[in-house]
Amino acid sequence: MARLADYFVVVAFAPGKRGSGDGQGQILQRFPEKDWEDNPFPQGIELFCQPSGWQLFGERNAPTFFIAVLTDINSERHYCACFTFWEAVEATQLQNCLRKVEEEEEEMVEEVTALIQPAQLFAPKSLVLVSRLDHAEVFRNCLGLVYTIYVDGLGTSLETVIGSLLTCTIPITGGAQPDMEDEGARTISLGAGDRQVIQTPINDSLPISNCSVALLFRQLGITNVLGLFCAALTEHKILFLSSSYQRLTDACRALLALMFPLKYSFTYVPILPAQLLEVLSTPTPFIIGVSSTFQSETQELLDVIIADLDGGTVTIPECIHISLLPEPLLHQTREALSLVLDPELEMADLAFPPSTISASSLKMQDKEIRAVFLRLFAQLLQGYRWCLHIIRIHPEPVIRFHKAAFLGQRGLVEDDFLPKVLEGMAFAGFVTERGPPYRDTDLFDELVANEAKRMQADEGSKVRVLRHIKELAEQLYKNENPYPAVTMHKVQKPTEGCHLRLHQRPFPRLDEGTIQWIVDQATAKLQSAPPLVRAEKKCMVPSGPPLGVLMERHGIVLANSARRLEVVRNCITYVFEGKMLEAKKLLPAVLRAMKSRAARQCLTQELNLHVQQNRAVLDHQQFDFIVRMMNCCLQDCSATDEHGVAATLLPLVTAFCRKLSPGITQFAYSCVQEHLVWATIQFWEAMFYGDVQNHIRALYVEGNGEENHSEKEEKSALEIAAGQCRLWPTMSREKQLELIQKEESTVFSQAIHYANRMSYLLLPLDASKSRLLRGSGFGGDAESVSNSFITNSIAGSVADSYDTESGFEDAESSDVANYVVRFINRFVDKVCTESGVTNEHLKGLHVMIPDIVQMHIETLDAVHRESKRLPPIQKPKLLRPSLLVGEESVMDGLRVYLMPDGREEAAGGSIGGPPLLPAEGAVFLTTYRIIFKGTPTDPLVGEQVVVRSFPIASLTKEEKITVQAQVDQFIQEGCAQLQLRSCTFQLLRIAFDEEVASESAETFRKHLGKLRYPQHVSDTFAFTVGQSAKPALQPKAKEKNPSLRTISRNLVKNAKKTIGRQYVTRKKYTPPSWEHRGSQQHFPEDHEDEISVSEEMDKGTLSSSTTIRPSDKMTMSHLVERACCRDYQRLGLGTLSSSLTRSKNEPFRISTVNRMYAICRSYPGLLIVPQSIQDNTIQRISRCYRQNRFPVVCWRNARTKATLLRSGGLHGKGVAGLFKSQNTPAPGPSQADSTSLEQEKYLQAVINSMPHYAEAGGRNTLSGFTSAHMSGSALGHRARVITLSSPKSMAAKGRDSPRGKWGSIRASGRMSNYALTTEIGSRLAGKELLSTQPNGSPSEASFLRQHRASLYIIGDKSQLRGVKPDPLQHWEVVPIEVFDARQVKSSFKKLMKACVPSTPSPEPGVAFLRSLEESEWLVQIHKILQISVLVVELLDTGSSVLVSLEDGWDITTQLVSLVQLLSDPYYRTLEGFRLLVEKEWLSFGHRFSHRGAQTLASQSSGFTPIFLQFLDCVHQIHLQFPMEFEFSQYFLKFLSYHYVSSRFRTFLLDSDYERLELGLLYEEKGERKGSQLSRSIWDYVERLNKKTPIFFNYMYAPEDGEVLRPYSNISNLKVWDYYTQETLAEGPSYDWELVQCPAEELEEATLPDTNAPQSRRKIIWPCYSNRSRTEPDAISRLLEELQSLEMELGQVPERWKDMWDKVKAFQRAEAQADPSGRMGASSLLMASSLPHQRRSLGVYLQESGVSSTINLSLDNDASSTSTPSSGKQGGRKSTSTLYSQFQTAESENRSYEGSLYKKGAFMKPWKPRWFVLDKTKHQLRYYDSRLDTECKGVIDLAEVESITPGTPTMGAPKMVDEKAFFDLKTTKRVYNFCAQDVQLAQQWIDRIQSCLSDA
Repeated sequence: MARLADYFVVVAFAPGKRGSGDGQGQILQRFPEKDWEDNPFPQGIELFCQPSGWQLFGERNAPTFFIAVLTDINSERHYCACFTFWEAVEATQLQNCLRKVEEEEEEMVEEVTALIQPAQLFAPKSLVLVSRLDHAEVFRNCLGLVYTIYVDGLGTSLETVIGSLLTCTIPITGGAQPDMEDEGARTISLGAGDRQVIQTPINDSLPISNCSVALLFRQLGITNVLGLFCAALTEHKILFLSSSYQRLTDACRALLALMFPLKYSFTYVPILPAQLLEVLSTPTPFIIGVSSTFQSETQELLDVIIADLDGGTVTIPECIHISLLPEPLLHQTREALSLVLDPELEMADLAFPPSTISASSLKMQDKEIRAVFLRLFAQLLQGYRWCLHIIRIHPEPVIRFHKAAFLGQRGLVEDDFLPKVLEGMAFAGFVTERGPPYRDTDLFDELVANEAKRMQADEGSKVRVLRHIKELAEQLYKNENPYPAVTMHKVQKPTEGCHLRLHQRPFPRLDEGTIQWIVDQATAKLQSAPPLVRAEKKCMVPSGPPLGVLMERHGIVLANSARRLEVVRNCITYVFEGKMLEAKKLLPAVLRAMKSRAARQCLTQELNLHVQQNRAVLDHQQFDFIVRMMNCCLQDCSATDEHGVAATLLPLVTAFCRKLSPGITQFAYSCVQEHLVWATIQFWEAMFYGDVQNHIRALYVEGNGEENHSEKEEKSALEIAAGQCRLWPTMSREKQLELIQKEESTVFSQAIHYANRMSYLLLPLDASKSRLLRGSGFGGDAESVSNSFITNSIAGSVADSYDTESGFEDAESSDVANYVVRFINRFVDKVCTESGVTNEHLKGLHVMIPDIVQMHIETLDAVHRESKRLPPIQKPKLLRPSLLVGEESVMDGLRVYLMPDGREEAAGGSIGGPPLLPAEGAVFLTTYRIIFKGTPTDPLVGEQVVVRSFPIASLTKEEKITVQAQVDQFIQEGCAQLQLRSCTFQLLRIAFDEEVASESAETFRKHLGKLRYPQHVSDTFAFTVGQSAKPALQPKAKEKNPSLRTISRNLVKNAKKTIGRQYVTRKKYTPPSWEHRGSQQHFPEDHEDEISVSEEMDKGTLSSSTTIRPSDKMTMSHLVERACCRDYQRLGLGTLSSSLTRSKNEPFRISTVNRMYAICRSYPGLLIVPQSIQDNTIQRISRCYRQNRFPVVCWRNARTKATLLRSGGLHGKGVAGLFKSQNTPAPGPSQADSTSLEQEKYLQAVINSMPHYAEAGGRNTLSGFTSAHMSGSALGHRARVITLSSPKSMAAKGRDSPRGKWGSIRASGRMSNYALTTEIGSRLAGKELLSTQPNGSPSEASFLRQHRASLYIIGDKSQLRGVKPDPLQHWEVVPIEVFDARQVKSSFKKLMKACVPSTPSPEPGVAFLRSLEESEWLVQIHKILQISVLVVELLDTGSSVLVSLEDGWDITTQLVSLVQLLSDPYYRTLEGFRLLVEKEWLSFGHRFSHRGAQTLASQSSGFTPIFLQFLDCVHQIHLQFPMEFEFSQYFLKFLSYHYVSSRFRTFLLDSDYERLELGLLYEEKGERKGSQLSRSIWDYVERLNKKTPIFFNYMYAPEDGEVLRPYSNISNLKVWDYYTQETLAEGPSYDWELVQCPAEELEEATLPDTNAPQSRRKIIWPCYSNRSRTEPDAISRLLEELQSLEMELGQVPERWKDMWDKVKAFQRAEAQADPSGRMGASSLLMASSLPHQRRSLGVYLQESGVSSTINLSLDNDASSTSTPSSGKQGGRKSTSTLYSQFQTAESENRSYEGSLYKKGAFMKPWKPRWFVLDKTKHQLRYYDSRLDTECKGVIDLAEVESITPGTPTMGAPKMVDEKAFFDLKTTKRVYNFCAQDVQLAQQWIDRIQSCLSDA
């Protein structure tokens, strides 16, 4: 029984201290005045009576009632029912009070009286009932009755009523048996003729909610309430706002009711008084209600969720994330709630809704909502009892919950919500309260235990769910309202409006004595009565179905898991049976299977079977396998081990062992310590509690004797505990003590056992290393964070600082042992205090732990020593790589592992296939290459050989790396790891095997460094090859210029002086003026001039041939043999006769001014300069240019005679002089002026050399003008090229070629993108041209103004800043922005990283494209191509171009080479390309050594692949024009590889001068016999080309004089496969000798096995096989077969080239013999060689003075198509470049074709169509016109039934003979045709007939 009310209090208004309007509460009376012993009087009640503060009002308010809840220090809740009414206050009365308060402050009184005078005021007075029971209605009635007696003046005495109220006792629970209890117990009367039934709940553990839950949902809605519910469970702060106090209380009560069975254990204040608002800034979670008058005060709360009940909103601050229920529970809960709250929703769409849909009454709805949440909890906590560990039974049960296992079995480890709930305080309380196995049960226990299956079955059906909800609601309702007899209520209410009575007397003072007497009487009576024994209703709590049942649905069931488990079992069986080879094959599959949980559990079960008596001794290999499996199994476990895998492995790692030597055993635990789980204190706790539970269970099972043993075995620990708890009260005290002692020692012994276990797994094998697991703050105890009452919003920041001791923070400073001891101590402290171990025992443990750890360290020392001595596991034999002739080994194989490098292909990846990497083998260092050769570690591909190598000279970066976390099981910790990156796009990530001493690894690095950066070029492989290891050129080093002996030393010395000086001297001087020099041929002997070249040199340089010394003559003859000279003669740029006399009529001459390399050291000896320029002028001009690289001619357009010149950029002085000086020199001119004049003269001489310039009489107004509109963005792809021809040229050329010379800067999306700045001026941009006359020719006025420059100088924008174009000059400057070598270098680095990323990325495809874009490599290619095409256009239209960028040896070289390649087909042959490279790159001094960082000196400058970039551009052009190049793509890759490989001498050194110095330039004829191998790459290519067509392009079918104009947009560029492909089978395929050997060996190896069935299939792997060799193209294969057949017949094999030429010649003959175009399949093989084959389809717009035509040309040879109007006669071929490399299929099968009229289908007119009869495909096709490529329709001849003569129908063509009509009848329709005449019609009929008959 319990008291209904503990205290009755009267609280009245009292003025505040300062006499302000706000007063304060004052307790007038309280009963009883003494505190009850069991229940002290709560403090601060007066604050809660008026939560908004005590104030006076100007009018009487109606009485109010609400219940505030106070929580005392023992977290007991007290319900304070406050009934408040208002009483009038007399002014005098108020003043009296005030005087008492403030006697010392007299002056205040007047103010107050002045304040209050005018009207009567009313003060609140409260009657308060304090109770520990929550019977809101009863309290309302009782206080109402007291008020009624007072206000209506009833006869009953107030004292009696209050006395009865305080003495009334009621049962706490017990509505269950209403009949057994007397009526009075639940019916109460206060002695005023009233009568109330108190509904005591049947089970007091269920909360009471009345209607509050339903109201809360009405106020806030489903989603909001669900959000608040989740927030409360995950410990957020929640604040309710409302203007009604009662509603605040109800809302808070409702939220608590929803949380059942969890209990809220944080601050809970449904109504918070104004004075206590600062409570809101507490750091702990809370549920608080505040009057909405204080809403503004709540605004600045940053981490509080605010629910406004009146407005129906919930505001969640940004910093808060509420974890919601896991799906599908969230969805199911929402659905169920809407079924309850909005039943109409289901019917809303029905056509015939039921007439009545009644929602339940509010009270019932309230219970239904609670039923939904009760079900939700039953589903959330399903099976929780199976995760309880009972660790003590006596004296009272101690229970722990295994969170990780619960989450793991539920599959909710990653979930956001449930783990937070389980970590929370509410759940901890839940475990304490509901954990015990023997206690009272309630609705929730039954639901979890018995209804799980039902809830699972109901899931889909709304009807069944609703039925279940209604059943539960019924029970909840019954529990709250056990007595239906509510009619017996009878309580007096006051009369209406009584509170407004004017003369109401104040509430009387009650008589304390009377009330106290009544209370005492009742107390005495209670004491004499016998104590009420409450019926014990304890029972064993049912556990319900285990979690496994649930998991079947949620777990991810792998389709092939059974097969996987089979593999795991087989592998383990093989290991234990010693079948190691079998096991090795299965091992990778097992390791992959370990990703699935089932496989991990299977592994632990299988291993368990092989442990006898806790020990299993294995041999070394078995041990190794088992350890690897365990490690792999553990590596996928999380730190909490939610699936219990680590837990089941724990006993196994201490069981499996191997004998290292007599008396020394190594256990598996020393090899599996690398996992976070061992450092997680929660894991150890769960393990410990699990074990303790098993032992305690065993204690009681054994204790019960043997007879019913089997039956006992079945019982779970909880069931045994329940039995024990039931027996406990019946046991004797001794027995009880004995059990307690037994249990305690069980726990203690387990603690010792665990201290040992933990030391096993935490102490590393090598205790000297301080390797410590840091992961989860090693033992940073998560509990310590969650148990510190810190809400989630703040926990994050506090967590770090919370547990300073968590883990091995300062591990470096101290030894491991201390830390392990501390970790174990903390663990032991925690578990022992929780499980009630005595203090003495605990102290004993603390003493023991350091000894345990120390002992273990000593054991490990011995094990560590011995394990080092183990013979290494048999490793694969090292494979030796094959070497080139002359390549010598520097360091023999070091055993290493080759790691994956981020490229997906080799590692399996998303492409599939077994991973080739990691591979184990050895790395070799030779004089030429670094080679890795080995086999993949994956046994499935163990037979393959992996080779990866690159030339040492191409190494760009060598760095030590550390591989993150165990990348591979093989790599021991602490082994050296290197990453070597090469600019041939190879990457060696190698980890040295532990057997390789670190010194060897260092030696390897040193050797590598020496070989990579030799002292001098002459130490590189190309020079040292074949020599012994003597240092190459050491002895000669003292002599300055060893191999220039042939040249007079004087000359060279002087030249050197001059060159050396011109950089140094800056002294100004005034040379004699230009006129005074007269006509001297050389400089005056002006010895004071510091820069002038010395006299002897002048003579030597300029004297005629008679004075050339014999040695010089020899040099001259060599120079003439050079590539440049051959090319100049081919281009007709001047000859060099023996007498050196010049033919005067040629515009250019070959100058020998530089034959001693004195003027410009980086230029060749012979140069082309204008005929009119003297050599001494050249000497002066050269100084204006960087590096003295003055403009020289390198190519001339045969048709337009425009020349291409190259030079270095101008020095600043030169620029100003060239463009800013006036045409007339000022008096007393300066040196700069004269030089600049000479420059002008020089350029003018170039311009004069152009034939059309001379014709135009010095004016360079050309006949044809053009405008190319280059505003790319506006015109886009539609930009048109407008060709303007003057009437004169029209007449001259006739109508065939109405295009000006410029008419083809074609714009189809190309020119439009040239970012030429406006600086090209009006000439190129042709702005005035827009004012043309209607007929298209320019208006006369503008005709003279416009002219195109004769010479364009392409210079760097930054150099040419501020240069204004001069209208009188005939050249024009085109400033462009180019990138410099530094940008190329950094771009290339990024490109390498993109293609060979070194570390795998999560989404390789995207990452590759992103990093490719960031590298900007393609942007640079685009820019080069763009400028090259521009220059080609200019040259093609007759303007000369001077490329004058940077120093003239990087980008200039790229541009001039590309321009020549695009303009001149000769350079697209093998021979021509060689010449181009020799001339422009080698002779003109591209600095190969410097840019390739080939020596120590250039190491710092880094690798800058200018030449590679050029080759990439050629590759891009090759892709777009595959038929224009004689060489193949492989040739370009070959050059790319070998220009950095240092295998050949060709690309070493920076200029001809340096080559001459080393004696490379003109090797004596006799020398050639020597080791020719490494001399010239060109000789090598030539020899190889004779043997094999590897460099030849079968599609080569050039067009005469075709100028190529490639697309340069980035979208048209492709990433070169040279950067991305690799062949791991043999390494790079560019050292041809190496690649050829293995294939033959392999073939021989397969021969003997002849009896086996021979398969022709070959497997080609994407990155392993060399595709072109394993699967050669058809032509190569035929040539190979021919060769082998000839060999078999004993003939001398014919050279492939001769054979190929024969075939082509034969095919041409065949093609000419068959004019109709019917060709056999053999000739189709080489369709590319058809004569006049046009491979271009282009659309361009001609605008002539006459008409505008659009030409669309697609020329197929067989059908003699019309020539496009560009005209083959007009000198220029079709400008189009959209290649159709392969002809359209139709062209090959046109048996007969011609034009016919065809009648359209129903109601359509006749139209002429081009018909093609195709015998091969047996069809008749038709096209719109002859030129159309797109077939408009096909008539299948198989469907033709008949062909008959026809008759003309309506709309048929006129003027045609009737007999020319014929009809074709097919199964579908009739076609009507009409030919031009009768013969043609007959011919068509015959052809079709013959086709039909053939079929």
